[in-house]
Amino acid sequence: MPDPRLPPPPTRLMAPRPLGLHLAAAMATWTASLGASTNSSGASPFWSMLAREHPGLASALARASPEALRGALSREIRARAASFLRGIDLYRRHPHARPATAWPVAWSEGTTRLLDCAPGGSGPPVLLVPSLVNRASILDLAPGRSFVRALAAAGLRPFLVDWDRPGDIERGWDLDGYVAGRLLRCLDHVVAATGAPAILLGYCMGGLLAAPLALLRPAAVRGLVLLATPWDFHAERPDLALALAAQARGWLPAAEAIGEVPVDVLQGLFAALDPLLAARKFIAFSRMDQASEEAIGFVALEDWLNDGVPLAARVARETMVGWYGDNDPALGRWRIEGRPVRPAEIAAPTLCVVPARDRIVPPASARALADAIRGARLVAPPLGHIGMMSSPRAPASLWPGIVGWIRQAAAS
Repeated sequence: MPDPRLPPPPTRLMAPRPLGLHLAAAMATWTASLGASTNSSGASPFWSMLAREHPGLASALARASPEALRGALSREIRARAASFLRGIDLYRRHPHARPATAWPVAWSEGTTRLLDCAPGGSGPPVLLVPSLVNRASILDLAPGRSFVRALAAAGLRPFLVDWDRPGDIERGWDLDGYVAGRLLRCLDHVVAATGAPAILLGYCMGGLLAAPLALLRPAAVRGLVLLATPWDFHAERPDLALALAAQARGWLPAAEAIGEVPVDVLQGLFAALDPLLAARKFIAFSRMDQASEEAIGFVALEDWLNDGVPLAARVARETMVGWYGDNDPALGRWRIEGRPVRPAEIAAPTLCVVPARDRIVPPASARALADAIRGARLVAPPLGHIGMMSSPRAPASLWPGIVGWIRQAAAS
């Protein structure tokens, strides 16, 4: 029997993913300060930058003895590393678990399920389309932070697309298979089941899947809601987009050989956007009251982030090279079933939510899509990309406005 005097064993051994990359990025950055501290003469690029941007700090550090400075840096690095590791251990052992929700399956095909999140409801149908690389549960994260439950409570009829990981069929697909095949059949089922055209709501990459659907089935779409949906991938920081595409070109042949891009590779790409984000998050978590709502919210969100799904290899080439590298959507070259995806041809009323603090989809990239859709309404809440669904402020500050817009569009 387990010794009751010992702490419970870790339950999240794979997280945060990819652990090696997070640890290496933090330690490489922190220990680099030791090397920079050995030359305070102003000759090194580090000290030149410090003197230019923080002259007071540079002057104080220059007056410190090299031994004292090095000792202080070593102590700080050890303290940060210890806090980072403690935060990871606390997360792995945290007792919170997402409550299981057994939404009825309205329709399924392959590894995709369409979940009816308001069974028996008679309100206007809303088809929610999440990204292909993250679980749909971000839209039903926790009690009090469930967007689909908020829609249902407002009298709407939400249907949630649960893509799951690619199976034998989906591994051979490009985006035609997902949009003009699987998602189109989801929409047809919703319309047949409810007898009404649907509001399409796409989150992040899900918005890029929903937009062409509004062109393929205009009579079945009453309105379109696009949450943090990128379009012009070179509108802001094109260097990052081009660097991602260049990396992808190197490893895509290996991914195509197995049919998918593994989760840890995808997580590594997101980590590259902010290499020290994991360290900052878990250091902060190590200082939280572990029974607080803040800590529980952190665990719920991290569980979702670490429960990603692989991406079909052909879809990865179409998105990472075609979208990020070649900027095909903004340049009018992205096609579904041979038809260019032209936002100007979308006839459905459209709401574009572009979070002002988005660090995953640059706001300029998403605003380009709002500008391209005639008559689109633009909302820019002071939230982050994931905060639209996970922030404790979102249910009161953002969601009611989306619900109100959906009601108005459904009644038009």
